[in-house]
Amino acid sequence: MKISSLATVAALATALAMGGAFAQTPAPAPGAAPAATAKAPKEAKPRSAASIECSKQADEKGLKGKERKKFRRECIKEAGGKAAPAAAPAPAKQ
Repeated sequence: MKISSLATVAALATALAMGGAFAQTPAPAPGAAPAATAKAPKEAKPRSAASIECSKQADEKGLKGKERKKFRRECIKEAGGKAAPAAAPAPAKQ
């Protein structure tokens, strides 16, 4: 009786182990839309002339990291008071 009990336990363990393999979800079909599962890339905002000019100035100064961010933020703030951003749409005329 000991061998039959051992065989029964082995059969049940195998059945349980195989059940997990069959419970997995199938691979998506080749024609399925991968964009639904993947994150859509962010659309780049148009950069203003002030932003581009401040980036050029930061490059000339060789700024990197936090110093560059701080410089660009202050530069754009100063330029914002002088002129409107280049990417702003013109108001519609009626």
